[in-house]
Amino acid sequence: MIRSEIDGRFYVGLTENVERRLKQHNSKKTKSTKGYIPWKLCFFETFETRIEARKREIYLKSGVGKEYIKQNWSGSSVG
Repeated sequence: MIRSEIDGRFYVGLTENVERRLKQHNSKKTKSTKGYIPWKLCFFETFETRIEARKREIYLKSGVGKEYIKQNWSGSSVG
């Protein structure tokens, strides 16, 4: 999960290389995030399989998952 330093919005995604993906977001190579750079890594998790990672991504992008993010990271010193 990354967080925009401009307005505090979060972006949840899936990648095998967190550092490379963050650089892509900050170099305007991702259409959905280029208007909100710079981005900072807020949180990441690792999983044994891509299927497990995808399930977690889907959860974090759901309404319940967004509430989980708000409760744990919005307004905090993380990110």
